[in-house]
Amino acid sequence: MRDGYATAARRRTAGERAVRCAGALSFLVVLAACVDRDTPRKVAQAFQAGPPQPDEIPRMLNGELPFHYPPALYARKVQGNVTLHLYVDRDGQVTPDSTRIDESSGYAALDSAAVKGSQELRFVPAKLRGEPLGVSILFPVYFRHPEAHALPGDTILHRTWPSDGSDGSDGSDGSDSTDRSEMRDR
Repeated sequence: MRDGYATAARRRTAGERAVRCAGALSFLVVLAACVDRDTPRKVAQAFQAGPPQPDEIPRMLNGELPFHYPPALYARKVQGNVTLHLYVDRDGQVTPDSTRIDESSGYAALDSAAVKGSQELRFVPAKLRGEPLGVSILFPVYFRHPEAHALPGDTILHRTWPSDGSDGSDGSDGSDSTDRSEMRDR
């Protein structure tokens, strides 16, 4: 009798397995039918795209730049560029812990002045579909002495400032007179 029970139990177990396999196979067929041919491509693109890109980039609100030229370097007419990596949160504030130097000027004092001044920057935050969005940005800081020679690549920065009139001209050369004061404060 035992053999009869064992054979029945084996048949029941094999039958249950067949039903489970058929159920799993049916589920996979239904799942495959719900997925169109583009879905795998769309999923791959979503993972490769990274964070969403804003519709509007952050806009700086500061009327005056908060970067202060280190006096010792200003006296020596040392100039340099610092590129900062900043995170501007959804309130338009720079997150201090996220600020880092992306490209150094080669002068620790200029780099430090750039990082310190960046904490006073205020922005209208980036927006995605009208909603504020925190984003990382690269922010260049240019330290220029008005009496020093232009650095390589400075042609993008307008270096022709108005005359003070001591040369007999009316002091107007068509350039914006605010350039000198803005550059001096950096």
